[in-house]
Amino acid sequence: MCRNIRTLHNFDPPATADEVHASALQYVRKISGSTKPSQANASAFEEAVAAVEAATRRLLDQLVTAAPPKNREVEAAKARARSERRFAA
Repeated sequence: MCRNIRTLHNFDPPATADEVHASALQYVRKISGSTKPSQANASAFEEAVAAVEAATRRLLDQLVTAAPPKNREVEAAKARARSERRFAA
């Protein structure tokens, strides 16, 4: 999976529309191989982003878990700690 696409499920507060859109955009960029499509492909690119965004929102709305919601700040701190361990030389 692309490292820029983040887990959006089971956070308090829930994922925002901007986070869902950013993940959809990253996904479409990754599979299309371009960060900015040509004018000829712009429409298809934007349609794909909208479709992935809608599917992501439906998925997040339907997922069920018994686990307590995660805290964004705590998860970010864990990620920073993993990064420091990984890149410590």
